[in-house]
Amino acid sequence: MKIKVCGLKQLENIKAVATLQPDYVGFICYEPSPRYINDLAADVPAAIAEGIRKTGVFVNEEAKTINLLIDKYGFDTIQLHGNESPEFSDAFRSKVTVIKAFGVDNNFNFDQLQAYAGKVDYFMFDTKTSSYGGSGKTFDWSILNNYKLNIPFFLSGGISPDNISEVKNITHPQFYAVDLNSRFETEPGLKDLEKLKNAFDTIRKLNITNEIRS
Repeated sequence: MKIKVCGLKQLENIKAVATLQPDYVGFICYEPSPRYINDLAADVPAAIAEGIRKTGVFVNEEAKTINLLIDKYGFDTIQLHGNESPEFSDAFRSKVTVIKAFGVDNNFNFDQLQAYAGKVDYFMFDTKTSSYGGSGKTFDWSILNNYKLNIPFFLSGGISPDNISEVKNITHPQFYAVDLNSRFETEPGLKDLEKLKNAFDTIRKLNITNEIRS
């Protein structure tokens, strides 16, 4: 199970989180978000150690702007968190890895994902709200059993120090990564290193246990 820390925007905090060696770090390129990177210096993401995938998060953004920010910040991955079409998503795959996010509730229809097969590299399942992520709310993870495609997925939405250990109950074969964000902060965009360390320890222990079992 991989680990993504999303919503970074302050230089020293970014450096500190990078020392924990997450697999992915996320930068919100969506102005209405309280975690918007705004005028983050271009060399900040570039300074992150090789092997940590730098992810730009976009919501219904124009392709031209996405490409400009990929080049500016050296993003390895983009996360499309709006209503982006399969064709729009696919257009970036020659340049970066593409994660397509969906808000999930009890009525979510997984059949709509069929159109994205072969067009994206990963899905992200977040809690459906009126906004785009960062709500701190969870959804019923048992709904994931309705997902039948062979595209790996990230789990997002309200993962916290209180429920991080419960991800062990998700046994879906395509469960690939957890996305840690608002419940690991002291304020929007500023991560609590102690909470993250504990979460990383929990996930890594689960990974070791799973390796032993397999």
